[in-house]
Amino acid sequence: MIRFNIRRKTIMKIALSVFFLLVIIVSGISITDEKLLINMEGKNDAPSWHHLFGTDWLGRDMLVRTLKGLTLSIGVGILAALSSSIIALFLSLLASWNRMWDRFVTWLIDLFLSVPHIIVLILISFAMGGGFYGVVIGLALTHWPSLTRILRAEILQIKTADYINISMKLGKSKLWIARNHFLPHILPQLFVGFLLIFPHAILHEAAITFLGFGLSPEQPAIGIILSESMRYLSVGMWWLAFFPGLALLITVSLFDMLGKNVKRFIDPFDAR
Repeated sequence: MIRFNIRRKTIMKIALSVFFLLVIIVSGISITDEKLLINMEGKNDAPSWHHLFGTDWLGRDMLVRTLKGLTLSIGVGILAALSSSIIALFLSLLASWNRMWDRFVTWLIDLFLSVPHIIVLILISFAMGGGFYGVVIGLALTHWPSLTRILRAEILQIKTADYINISMKLGKSKLWIARNHFLPHILPQLFVGFLLIFPHAILHEAAITFLGFGLSPEQPAIGIILSESMRYLSVGMWWLAFFPGLALLITVSLFDMLGKNVKRFIDPFDAR
């Protein structure tokens, strides 16, 4: 009975996380450009029932801008996490090919982990000219090492299994073994890794955009909203930074909770 309750609780957390994230995404997608237009008659309004998050110095509704910015950040996070997961999958399978490739992949992982990836991310994004694609490429090229290390360890663990040795003795190629044995085994870890990369990608996107190396100022990204609000905090317009920052933290927490509970749900060693 206790096991059933814990399992049901985990499923409930997953469902709630997915529901709230879908609400954020659908709300952001449904917002048209007309709702982001300037309205000088209602500028600098504090939070009220009419404007829950208040308005900015141009009269734009901060709730609308926040939802639009979160949707943009989620889009960046999806592409970046997906790209990083593909890179991690390719390198982990490459490491299983032979010792030479394994040493190369290990050296590459240690190289990227030895440098704070926020610095590498800024350099890559700056070199790519910033913008949406520059940020996505930078995030994709800096968030794969930890997942690659986990997938490589999983492959090394099953590489000595009896059914792998039997397949090799039957004349199966390394490519066939990777496709039919290694890949199905690491898919759950790959999916969980994708979900856990997501919150890091969103936070780092907001961070470099806040510093001016990310998305363009014309886009209603959370990092841009927070950066623009800094000059108005000293005059008491606290809501310009408080609500977008809180919404970003809630979104990141939802993805983090989703990833951890999915890991608990599918990991036999973590099951209860």
